[in-house]
Amino acid sequence: MPPTLPALANGKTPGQVPPAIAVERLTRAFGDRVVVSEVSFAIPPGEIFGLIGPNGAGKSTMVKMLTTLLPPTSGGARVAGFDIAHQAQKVRAHIGYVPQLLSADGALTAYENLLLSARLYLIPRREREARIAMALRDMGLEEAKDRLVQTFSGGMIRRLEIAQSMLHNPTVLFMDEPTVGLDPVARHSVWDRVHALRARFGTTMLLTTHLMDEADALCERIGVLHAGVLEAIGTPAELKASVGPQATLDDVFIAITGGQIADEGSYRSVREERRAERSHG
Repeated sequence: MPPTLPALANGKTPGQVPPAIAVERLTRAFGDRVVVSEVSFAIPPGEIFGLIGPNGAGKSTMVKMLTTLLPPTSGGARVAGFDIAHQAQKVRAHIGYVPQLLSADGALTAYENLLLSARLYLIPRREREARIAMALRDMGLEEAKDRLVQTFSGGMIRRLEIAQSMLHNPTVLFMDEPTVGLDPVARHSVWDRVHALRARFGTTMLLTTHLMDEADALCERIGVLHAGVLEAIGTPAELKASVGPQATLDDVFIAITGGQIADEGSYRSVREERRAERSHG
């Protein structure tokens, strides 16, 4: 069983703010195969942090551990101040999660999806309508609230899923490949909404991506995960400077991983894209 991490409040210097996410030698193995190996990092409150790396690098496994969907083999982490192994229920109450796989129900309207999420998050009945109305407005979906989600574009689906994950005002939001399968216009629309949410609520966000323009546009700091090991961490500018004066994040990615950046709708196409992602970890 993973050890209980010491309370973050212990040993703090005066005025120090505890991290929103604190990861200490987090490891996950499946049999003899180590997928995440002794990863450590910390994310301060309000930061947008990105994990980049090739397929199979361990990004999704990392997110599944931090969201309590998968127990670590060793090491540990605290999310919103709670231990992922020993206080899983409290972690879940303080986070939002946008998975790679399609989570919105195409047979329901946008409003019905949000109402279902409000019930699952145990939002009091008297607050639900106001929360749903705000979420629709924040994600630019007010005019589409009574449409079936199966008629939505890929970008609209993703914005709805983010709206669902934010209904309970989480302290930390996890997004696993938030713009998978979207065209550039839809990606930029999602980015704008993410920035607006962070500005409004101060939400800490951790996202995974293998789109370097997305990492550059959204993230204040980036961790490069390769073969389960956190090979580098820093601001986009710091990472680019470490490779060369004219380097891009593409160059950083290739220099560290030796890999290539993966490629990039309708409801059906988004569903198929995300099902394919399941096999990559």
